Amino acid sequence: MEKESFEDNEVAELLNKYFVAIKVDREERPDIDNIYMSVCQAITGSGGWPLTIIMTPDKKPFFAGTYLPKKTQYGHMGLMELLDKINAMWIEKKDALLESSNNIVDFLQNQTVDKKGKISENIIKDAYDSLRNSYDPVFGGFSSAPKFPTPHNLSFLLRYYKAKGDKEVLQMVENTLDSMYSGGIFDHIGFGFSRYSVDSKWLVPHFEKMLYDNALLAIIYTETYQLTYKNRYKEIATKILDYILRDMTHEEGGFYSAEDADSEGVEGKFYIWDKREIEDVLGEEASFFNEYYETKEKGNFEGENIINLIGEDLEELENEKIKNRLQKSMEKLFNYREKRVHPHKDDKILTAWNGLMIAAMAYAGRVFQVEKYKEAADRAINFIFNNLINEQGRLLCRYREGEAANLGYLDDYAFLVFGLIEMYETTFESSYLRKAVELNDDMLKYFWDEENSGLFFSGKDSEELILKSKEIYDGAIPSGNSVAAMNIIRLSRITGDKKLEQKAGEIFNTFAEKINEVPAAYINTISAFLTSITPETHVVIAGNINDNSTKAMISEINKKFLPFSEIIFNDESEEIYKLIPFIKNNVVVKNKTTAYVCKNNSCLAPTNDLEEFHNLISK
Repeated sequence: MEKESFEDNEVAELLNKYFVAIKVDREERPDIDNIYMSVCQAITGSGGWPLTIIMTPDKKPFFAGTYLPKKTQYGHMGLMELLDKINAMWIEKKDALLESSNNIVDFLQNQTVDKKGKISENIIKDAYDSLRNSYDPVFGGFSSAPKFPTPHNLSFLLRYYKAKGDKEVLQMVENTLDSMYSGGIFDHIGFGFSRYSVDSKWLVPHFEKMLYDNALLAIIYTETYQLTYKNRYKEIATKILDYILRDMTHEEGGFYSAEDADSEGVEGKFYIWDKREIEDVLGEEASFFNEYYETKEKGNFEGENIINLIGEDLEELENEKIKNRLQKSMEKLFNYREKRVHPHKDDKILTAWNGLMIAAMAYAGRVFQVEKYKEAADRAINFIFNNLINEQGRLLCRYREGEAANLGYLDDYAFLVFGLIEMYETTFESSYLRKAVELNDDMLKYFWDEENSGLFFSGKDSEELILKSKEIYDGAIPSGNSVAAMNIIRLSRITGDKKLEQKAGEIFNTFAEKINEVPAAYINTISAFLTSITPETHVVIAGNINDNSTKAMISEINKKFLPFSEIIFNDESEEIYKLIPFIKNNVVVKNKTTAYVCKNNSCLAPTNDLEEFHNLISK
């Protein structure tokens, strides 16, 4: 539509003659996008992008649509005809348009009032059943086509497995993760995942790569490694993060937003291969490479090849000889591909998405004991606090080329707090926990609905729009309310602030009617709810962070997938006692590193013994 209409002189002349044209970057102004997408869904019954809204000067919409051709065709009104028709109506029937816009706004404002209720514990089984019923047993995932990764669905399933012990649940996660990695949605040469697959077997991606997908997928592959100890999940997670460090990181530490699908005006051109091209690059090794990566004379995508491993035995590929041989070929293909025209990089640095990648880097850094990931998380945190906080201490939404702009939204606060909590449990530096607590307090200050509970998407000090919306739907990324609820539960349990956890309960009650009606649409919120009703557990380790015995205990616990437990380190400092008063009695015993394993506010006898500690946390 941009090429057909907005860069067309004839359209531009008509548009500028009668209208004020405004183009919105929906990543930079998600508040505007959320509201007017709701308008489109209310008016047309569906939504999508590109989104076309026509409104009055006071922001009230009276027309909504998605793609419009330049001129009428195939039963779709063209943009040229629409603009002329609306201009005529504005002159002749302005009152009718104004009345229509008022009715639309009134309807939407009524829709934003949530009916409170209660979530039953049965919702957890209902959510699992909805995923199981939509699960593809052949290629994994929870739809036919197109297929989106939706990592928070898999994250919920891992927590459900941990709570229930049903091996079928873990098999669903593993099959999905293996199938996604095998498909063309994963870039086997340069690494990283594309946004979604247009087919059911994950072969043909929409080649755009998003920061948020890769952050959430890195976390789920790391979590699955903790549960299974299968080395391929570790390798996939590290490939994702290495791609981000290589191609998607600002020199000062922030993470870029995305890479486009197109290069030289053709979608996927950078990524696809002619078989003869591979043979020219690899020579004698081409036939061995082609055995595993399905390259054909006729190709598997528009006459070319998308490199993939669909149908291959991933365990066979873990054989060192095969792996090393294929890796050498991959390096040659990567170096050759680097000479092509690269897709455009969206070098905006978005606070929310950076929060997710900080969490991924921190989590993988501690599980795999890789310092460069911890350092990357730290640099990104410093980047945000140095560049994306205004003079009033307010978090901002985006940074690009030296300019930071737009007051932060709920997602910016919630996702960054998530990253800071993970960074605290990775490094046990109290400054990260303090920042998480302070930002969480600011989030409640700016976004909490004092009248009806829950968190607004925009702050109380943000631009006045036609609606104050609350997001709870867990779509391509989890909603701000769901992530905030999980953060609040975790911070409450880490700090011992019991009043804080009540806020999470209020979030669940605020959106209960929606969640009870369609559990599959609110999976990440249900993950938070599952955490809230699981008995509170935490592990306190007291000692010198630099002692080998301390490091051994920390390493032991980092091997385990413990989604319902919080890990605390008592360095006996004033700051840690200010943040976590209840650990004052959890101190070093016998001058050795000491661990306290606690459940429901009751701790077992402290231990200095690594083997005993292993047995305790295994239970």
